[in-house]
Amino acid sequence: MSIQPLYDNVLVQRAEPEEKTKGGLYLPSSAQEKQVYGEVRAVGPGKILKDGTIRAPQVTVGDKVLLAKWGGNEISYAGEDFLILKESELLAILKD
Repeated sequence: MSIQPLYDNVLVQRAEPEEKTKGGLYLPSSAQEKQVYGEVRAVGPGKILKDGTIRAPQVTVGDKVLLAKWGGNEISYAGEDFLILKESELLAILKD
């Protein structure tokens, strides 16, 4: 990955939208909703605290995370779409 987030920013790739309903019907692209979960692709070094120390991030590359539907900044890089957002904007880490 060539994108390295700064500070407490996290690079997330959203999961692909569902193309088919549970009942087996195919959804047109206009009806597909943005997924509210994705995979962490890169993590910044952490948040700089008031005393100058750095608090390490709680997420690592490869974590599956739950995110706000409208949070972050969307970017395209090398033909792929990503979100860059603050670690505090992540809602949860999804565990199996």
